[in-house]
Amino acid sequence: MKKDVLIYVKGTQEYPINSFENSIEFFTEGKFYKKGESYFVTYKESELTGLAGTTTTFKIQPDLITLIRWGDVTSTFIFEPGKRHISTYITDQGVIMIGVYTKKMKVDLDDSGGEVLVEYAIDLDSHMMSENDFLLKIKEAGVKN
Repeated sequence: MKKDVLIYVKGTQEYPINSFENSIEFFTEGKFYKKGESYFVTYKESELTGLAGTTTTFKIQPDLITLIRWGDVTSTFIFEPGKRHISTYITDQGVIMIGVYTKKMKVDLDDSGGEVLVEYAIDLDSHMMSENDFLLKIKEAGVKN
């Protein structure tokens, strides 16, 4: 059964080439459910993230997370600790193939929500582009701590 949830998202990007750092954090409403051994979190992006018109879904397993974006921006990123996966990023300007190397991943979820932390690096044609991380905190809507 899909539950209405409140999702806290914090993401950071560091670009070592020009020592630039960018971060974003926000709360949004979404859905949370379990199918088989996987948890799913889904929400609609907004103007704040620059991805309005896009729906984001995380498929979360203990040792593997798949980030799927569908809509105006379409992409699939796979996060698996200690491994590099080639991911696609499709925009109006074309398709970009991106390397995603997952350094660290922590999943602490149960049927009522929890937290997910991922630290990863992005490369383009094997040239380091950025160091990144994101934190998701998922809590059932209307439930007080």
